[in-house]
Amino acid sequence: MKFLLLIFKNVRRNMLRTSLTSLGTIALVLVVTLVWSILQFLADQTNPKKQNIKAIITEKWQLPSQMPLAYSASLRDGAAKEEADVHPIDSMTWQFFGGSMDPARRDPKLRMFAFALQPEKLLTMMDGLDALQGEERRQLEEAVEKMKRNRATIIMGEDILKQIDRRVGDKIMLYGVNYSGINLEFEIVGSFTTARYAKSSAIDCEYLNAALDVYPSTHGGEKHPLADKTLNLVWLKVENSEAYAKVAEQIETSSDYRSPPVKCEVSSNAIAAFLEGFRDIFWGMRWILGPSALISLSLIIANAISISVRERRMELAVMKVLGFRPYQIVILVVGESLLLGVGSGLLSSGGTYCVVNLIFGGIDFPIAFFPKFDIPLAAWWWGPAVGGAAAILGSISPAWQACRVKVSEVFAKVA
Repeated sequence: MKFLLLIFKNVRRNMLRTSLTSLGTIALVLVVTLVWSILQFLADQTNPKKQNIKAIITEKWQLPSQMPLAYSASLRDGAAKEEADVHPIDSMTWQFFGGSMDPARRDPKLRMFAFALQPEKLLTMMDGLDALQGEERRQLEEAVEKMKRNRATIIMGEDILKQIDRRVGDKIMLYGVNYSGINLEFEIVGSFTTARYAKSSAIDCEYLNAALDVYPSTHGGEKHPLADKTLNLVWLKVENSEAYAKVAEQIETSSDYRSPPVKCEVSSNAIAAFLEGFRDIFWGMRWILGPSALISLSLIIANAISISVRERRMELAVMKVLGFRPYQIVILVVGESLLLGVGSGLLSSGGTYCVVNLIFGGIDFPIAFFPKFDIPLAAWWWGPAVGGAAAILGSISPAWQACRVKVSEVFAKVA
């Protein structure tokens, strides 16, 4: 206990140096926490699952995928025809609708993106939303019930609501961007509170499809250019890998999907393929930005402890005269470094978790369909671990110098 008190007193001797070292540690741990949070989330999305596997069905040779809506019903059933065929345990379709509140479609702040899907599937098939609990779950369920009663409704991400200066209960008109000529009026019945969907919206797919059906009556009998390729993705949920393999075989060998052909992938593989274009960015974050921050952190701590050791050579010599062993001096120096590293790391990662998640609602770093990233709960130990590891590495040399101080040389210089 006395040893611990001595470490605290030594750290408090030069508050300016301690404060600067702590600030440097906090800043670099912040960088590491943000980088690791993004990489951890993407790793979770691309890691294959063994149970409740989600599969994505898309057009085989084209990106973006544009399949006929006629594929929808049979694909949602996994192309099952025979009695022995496997049926998915859940499914949903995605159609992408881009709209703008500006009739001229020029103001980027008034543009938004929406998933057109079956409203009830927001509760069972959307990653992140299916795990909501408590008040958030209740509010989403209420919004879904309103969508089921009235197709002309929309649930919007909180960032979009702030961007267009609207709130739940307001009505808006969206002029189609990708579906030119399809203009839809909506009542806002709910909001997405999770960071992942903060910049997204959801509408009833039947509302969009009904507008496409009406289009010919107002355009001289001509169908909308996208009428036969409006289905973008089909999501299936199956029990395990064996069920997935069977369903994928049923779909890819079916003669019903030849023009255009389709493919069935595990969602993690599909997401990984979609993120392939960001590979160099992720590589740089993982192997350049993160390690650079760790190295810089070690150097900052090493520099601070080295200066402290040089200033205290006389004190260290006196401690040896009083009976302190070299290993005790090493523990003292490393302990001071650990106190700074672990304490600052905890303050940084814990503060980052609270500020980013609770105040800003996630890291605003759009990648593919992921506009924001939350700081995971694991960040609470990342900070102390990173700060502690850097402290140990940075204090090895100063601690060795401290325990090697020769009493005779120090007192000879004084004399």
